[in-house]
Amino acid sequence: MANRLVLRTFFITLILTLFFFVFFKFSSNDQQVENDKANDIVEKVENSNIIKDVSYKSKSTDGSEYNLEALEGIIDRKNTDIIYLTSINAIIKLKDYKTIVIKSEFGKYNIKNFDTIFSENVIIKYLNNVIKGEHLEFSLDKSLMTISRNVVFSNDKTSLKADVIEVDIKTKDIKVFMYEENKKINIKSLN
Repeated sequence: MANRLVLRTFFITLILTLFFFVFFKFSSNDQQVENDKANDIVEKVENSNIIKDVSYKSKSTDGSEYNLEALEGIIDRKNTDIIYLTSINAIIKLKDYKTIVIKSEFGKYNIKNFDTIFSENVIIKYLNNVIKGEHLEFSLDKSLMTISRNVVFSNDKTSLKADVIEVDIKTKDIKVFMYEENKKINIKSLN
């Protein structure tokens, strides 16, 4: 009988010890997981480089204005002069000329020299002309816009398909060309 009592006491003590060990082990793990999650959130907030409702304005020496707005921007961690943008609207007001409007889904903007790369569903509107493509490099310093990849130029009278359209903003000269010499620019008259 004494052996049974000792055995029962031993098993009860063992069960209680295991119970407390498991209880404290899991509660400390839960607390550690919660602490890790809290630290991750704080770290993400501290390291966040996302800007909402981005807006940049610049003016060239000749009086032309460049206004750029985007839904969101992400600052490049390696080069803080570069910002990656989404849902971009840009307005270029050239001195003694009409306004040029540019829209795209994504872009890359350099805050030092204002150079901008627009990508995906790029649309340029000026006067009654519309140019669509997938990639646009714009340089205010060089006064140059180069749109490429599936380029379509259209207005009331003409529709044109080419590989590249290059626009000199100062002189208003436009160059249209194909990458390969044996390919031809496709022009249709809409009249």
